[in-house]
Amino acid sequence: MKKKNINASIIIIGNEILSGRTQDTNTNSLAIWLNSVGVKVLEVRVIPDVEKTIVETINTLRKKYNYVFTTGGIGPTHDDITTESIAKAFNVELETNPEALKILQSYYKEGELNEARLKMTLLPKGAELVENPVTKAPGFKMENVFVMAGIPSIMQGMLEGAKAFLKIGNKMTSKSIDVFMPESYVAEELSKMQDNYPEVEIGSYPFNKEGQFGTSLVMRSANLDILERCASDVAEMVKKLA
Repeated sequence: MKKKNINASIIIIGNEILSGRTQDTNTNSLAIWLNSVGVKVLEVRVIPDVEKTIVETINTLRKKYNYVFTTGGIGPTHDDITTESIAKAFNVELETNPEALKILQSYYKEGELNEARLKMTLLPKGAELVENPVTKAPGFKMENVFVMAGIPSIMQGMLEGAKAFLKIGNKMTSKSIDVFMPESYVAEELSKMQDNYPEVEIGSYPFNKEGQFGTSLVMRSANLDILERCASDVAEMVKKLA
């Protein structure tokens, strides 16, 4: 049975990212992982910890893509407002999730499960848990929206749990050819090649290797046969230009 092309968007939530105080690495990790399981990332947004912005962004992107992944804002502090915002986006109430509560009660010693930590058991009604093997406080899924932690190591730990909910699409495969000629030199012929192979993403990326300047020609497609033909034609094109 032929697999469908499945896509996703990523929403990075956090004032600390927008201020430059914290460097975003979650986009890179998520994009690599999603592509590896056959989900193509088509859009990334970085937005502040502002309820109205989160709600509007969620409601726009969840209708546009098969999946939406958010990171950030699900911790125990006052500025962690993603969970509440997701509830508003789906027009549901927050409620104590009994499964999440049981997980945290088992994890923390008596007296450690304070009011702030209990906040992480308040989830939108109907949420499904995404396991967190690192610090136990779970992420969650609402329909096609996955709500993940902002701390990179914790977010990465949640990926296996998220995978169980995903419909896997066609995996993207890539091939690359390095040429020691400027990008402008191959631009015209590469544009023609792209027209000939609409199912292949063709990109050119300048490089400097040990003082030698050149261009990496990268081809990506979910169709391996077409990718092979494209790579062969690009290699032939390079020979003619050399």
